[in-house]
Amino acid sequence: MLRASLSISAVCIKEFRYISFVSIILIRKMTEINTDTFYEAILKLTKEAGKLITDNINNRNKLTEVKASDIDLVTETDKAVEKLLMDGLSKQFKDHKFIGEETVSAGGNLHLTDAPTWIIDPIDGTLNFIHSFPHSCVSVALFIEKKPEIGIIYNPMMNQLFTARRGKGAFLNGNQIHVSNKKALNEALIMLEGGTSRDTEKMKTVYQNQQKLMPKVQGLRALGSAALNMAMVALGAADAYFEFGIHIWDIAAGELIIKEAGGVVIDPSGDDLKRFSRRVLAASSPELAEKLSKELVQFYPTPDDS
Repeated sequence: MLRASLSISAVCIKEFRYISFVSIILIRKMTEINTDTFYEAILKLTKEAGKLITDNINNRNKLTEVKASDIDLVTETDKAVEKLLMDGLSKQFKDHKFIGEETVSAGGNLHLTDAPTWIIDPIDGTLNFIHSFPHSCVSVALFIEKKPEIGIIYNPMMNQLFTARRGKGAFLNGNQIHVSNKKALNEALIMLEGGTSRDTEKMKTVYQNQQKLMPKVQGLRALGSAALNMAMVALGAADAYFEFGIHIWDIAAGELIIKEAGGVVIDPSGDDLKRFSRRVLAASSPELAEKLSKELVQFYPTPDDS
């Protein structure tokens, strides 16, 4: 009787494992089908948003508002792009959540759950946009179960559309891209930014890192957009990028695009990336990331999830 019971239990366990395995496969297939739909929808909306930006970039009298400082600005176009994206996605995917730069600035949600969540920077490089300097972009990422599934960075002025989907590679205008794989600091072109904060300690750290790195790297560059700096690393046009004071919407799309291009995205200390820490280091290789992290003078802004 005991042996019979054990045999029945063993059969039940095997059946349970099989059902669980089949369920996992089905869930993965459903997620893949859904992400196809999500990707097609956001690609169309991002291109519409790009047209809004190109239609307004040469307007020298852009309506602007000051946020945290006199260089931390928002324009009517920022708001219009974010509304276009959120409204368009909400109509199609009613259960999806959003973290958008301008809605967060106005007191909106800044909490990432397991639910499908779109993380949106309507115009990354707003100061560039205000000056009609053609390095601004729409940056959008979709996270599901707190993992990036889709990343898009679109600079319509330069016709640069960077895209990535988890496990499917990274692309510029439909052509696959890869990081440079550089490992040595003295061969590296490094992207860095002053940021929008004029906090004394923050600026002191920026200057110290510039002075420390200039003799050790091949060059330093700044595009005025965190997302585009990350896109340059993914493209292999730059080899690393770091910044203190960014937000999750600045880096969400770039994180996936760089990883799918073969690069790494970590905390500037060398630890794992903490997406709400307001700190990021991206590099073409783990070796370069480690070397750069050891050189940096660290700065720790107040995390967004504190």
